[in-house]
Amino acid sequence: MKIAILADSHDTIWNLDKALAGASEAAADVLLHCGDLVAPFIVAQIARSFAGPIHIVEGNNDGDGRLQQQVAADFSHVTLHGPYAELEFGGRKIALIHYPEPARRIAQSGIFDLVCYGHNHLQNWERIGACLLINPGEVMGRYGAPSWGLYDCESHTYRLQSLGELN
Repeated sequence: MKIAILADSHDTIWNLDKALAGASEAAADVLLHCGDLVAPFIVAQIARSFAGPIHIVEGNNDGDGRLQQQVAADFSHVTLHGPYAELEFGGRKIALIHYPEPARRIAQSGIFDLVCYGHNHLQNWERIGACLLINPGEVMGRYGAPSWGLYDCESHTYRLQSLGELN
């Protein structure tokens, strides 16, 4: 099972389209978004472009949570979790949060195989014990080359996926 990991799209619909196309091309089964979608219409954009289960946590720039919930209600494969989610896919325990500091502490707990976060827009992947701590960077492309990540549950490996030059 493969999991696409996105963060910090900040309404950058063109880069988000590229990331979603890349996730489909990579045959990702599940999509995780670590927050800062920004506008509620981004929920629909993701849902229309990715057919598998989609799990989203809120970030500090997701302003209209009520409208995001209304949009998500139109798509049975989308789950909005609030600020934190614990999931299990492909036999792997996964935690999803927007902020790096609690993400690190969650990874250090030793409970999870994968902990994903965003917020600071910085690509990061490291092993803490048996856990992979992942920030896929930013879909937005404001502070660096836009990117997303692909995690393979079976091999417990991660690959950064670049969207190319700054847009």
